[in-house]
Amino acid sequence: MTVLIAYFASEAYFNISSKAAIAKVYKYGARGDQVIEIQTKLKKWGYYNNSVDGIYGYNTYLSVKSFQSHNGLVVDGVAGSQTLAAIGINPSTSDSSGTASGQNVTNNKDVDLIARLINGEARGEPYEGQVAVGAVILNRTSDARFPSTIAGVIYQPGAFTAIVDGQINAKIEDSSIRAARDAINGWDPSGGAVFYFNPETSTNKWIWSRPLIKIIGKHRFCS
Repeated sequence: MTVLIAYFASEAYFNISSKAAIAKVYKYGARGDQVIEIQTKLKKWGYYNNSVDGIYGYNTYLSVKSFQSHNGLVVDGVAGSQTLAAIGINPSTSDSSGTASGQNVTNNKDVDLIARLINGEARGEPYEGQVAVGAVILNRTSDARFPSTIAGVIYQPGAFTAIVDGQINAKIEDSSIRAARDAINGWDPSGGAVFYFNPETSTNKWIWSRPLIKIIGKHRFCS
């Protein structure tokens, strides 16, 4: 079955037009009809098992990586021109709504900022807990109670201890960078949390009123 898929995928690749070189790139955060087509084709071939919703989330990202791995493509979870062609989609027909250009899509500066916040807040915590802290930052950008940008969330007055005590400037560890990238790519071990705290050090009584979602390491993640 895999060999047959690879054959058709390769044939689709070699039959694409030269316009593929300037095709749009679809990655985490993208939305639109083209994402629906990506999900539909991957689901047909058994790479994608979730609902076809037109949102390039974590499950779509993992499915694209799996497809790339089985078809000799660069495994990065990004549906660029070669991956689109291999899936059987003509990249030159990409729709304008499919680009990952929403307000929550991150750049390298955002990755570094999230990594530094993780490093300052969760250094020494289990890796899952580090990713969860990054996820909380991203979850807040989509919540009307918080600023809509990553920098706005992180630097919101009094929001994070690492800003107050300067730990955001501590020497950064590799795990913090990896955790930031995993959070950006859609892994949310926090279960959608927008708050977390360490009960051993927190002096904020209000935070205890927030509904608990889960505990990871020393942190309680709450909604």
